[in-house]
Amino acid sequence: MKNSTSSTKELSAEEQEGLLTILEKRFEKNRKRHENLEWSKIETKLKSNPEKLWSLNEMERTGGEPDITGYDEKTSEYLFYDCSAESPKDRRSICYDFEGQESRKEHKPENNAVDMALSMGIELLTEEQYQELQQLGNFDAKTSSWIQTPAEIRKLGGALFADFRYDHVFVYHNGAQSYYAARGFRGVLKV
Repeated sequence: MKNSTSSTKELSAEEQEGLLTILEKRFEKNRKRHENLEWSKIETKLKSNPEKLWSLNEMERTGGEPDITGYDEKTSEYLFYDCSAESPKDRRSICYDFEGQESRKEHKPENNAVDMALSMGIELLTEEQYQELQQLGNFDAKTSSWIQTPAEIRKLGGALFADFRYDHVFVYHNGAQSYYAARGFRGVLKV
């Protein structure tokens, strides 16, 4: 999907239809992620939330392969997670947040995970959400993904990331200013 040039963060009718086709095919191909959900209800909700479609397009455009991973009964929202096998390719080589990015003396990356997610209209996965995602398959076997970091850790200069190695999910820490070619971030969008 291309990046919509509209400043209103809305897709054209053609872009919407193209994205909905991709999402429906992924939905059908990966039924185990959402066995009790119906595409027609999801599609109706998506069509009535054009700004959410724009965010899903951003997830898709940057390599996230968003798919529905559940439904929150309390909030009546569908949950879309980045379900690409590895951390989304166009969201790698970034620091955790702007403060970490700015603290680098040299070789500053162009962006950071927190600001990218915000600009896309999504949130970084929490540790709990990352664990839930790993129940649906093996993700980040060769890469890692920044995840939401508790304020008390971030205040001390750290940030959390996670990956899947040796048949286990690992959550680690690093300085928020660090960045690696194989580390990006995964997001969640609630619709």
